[in-house]
Amino acid sequence: MPRRWAHTQGVAARAVSLAPVLGDEADTLIAAAYLHDIGYALDLVETGFHPLDGARYLRDVHQADDTLCRLVAHHSCAVNEALERSLFTELTREFDEERPELAQALTYCDMTTGPDGRHLDVAERLAEIHSRYGPDHLVSRSITASTPCILSAVRAVEAALTDVRQGGAG
Repeated sequence: MPRRWAHTQGVAARAVSLAPVLGDEADTLIAAAYLHDIGYALDLVETGFHPLDGARYLRDVHQADDTLCRLVAHHSCAVNEALERSLFTELTREFDEERPELAQALTYCDMTTGPDGRHLDVAERLAEIHSRYGPDHLVSRSITASTPCILSAVRAVEAALTDVRQGGAG
């Protein structure tokens, strides 16, 4: 899965760039960035919904930190895809949402990184996902439902980065 690995490395690089905003929590975000798509690994597929499969694996096999599991479970507004897959109850019962600042940061990293690891504008990334899956696919429908959440997260992180660059409080 070289392309998935390229994406993962790009997401992690974006996470590293947020260290000035996140301070002590940067390491948690970087770990989540590296692990956010682990549920795509063929050996881990249980439900076919990679955020849930990945979070369960991290929790059940590695007893990973709750924050890390929550970030993986809910990354990039995953709740909307959970609804599409009839897995909303399982996702929300097993994994609470993480604090908005961290969840938004991971969404920012994922949704500004293309499948090849390149930095993309969020609009380009959303268009790329729609193009890859087609308009009728459940992932496209989920991304459409998630777009306000994704855009809000990206705007919030960009504002925090601007604030830090201008010398404001992070």
